[in-house]
Amino acid sequence: MRDDAHAELHVRSRFRAAAYRAKQIYPGAVGELLSREIMSWEEFGYRLGGEALMSQVVTDVLDRPVPDAEAA
Repeated sequence: MRDDAHAELHVRSRFRAAAYRAKQIYPGAVGELLSREIMSWEEFGYRLGGEALMSQVVTDVLDRPVPDAEAA
């Protein structure tokens, strides 16, 4: 696999993981909206460039702890 293809796969995998995790961190409509936005960016947005903000969002979502369901 080429290095650039491997790098793209890694980025897309991070975005998918963040989209899944967003629903766990932010239950309800906010999590669904954030998840859909991240997935849309993963599918189409990376082609447009200017991904700095979305990369920060993905990093933030992946770094946040998932709330304990029993504590709620």
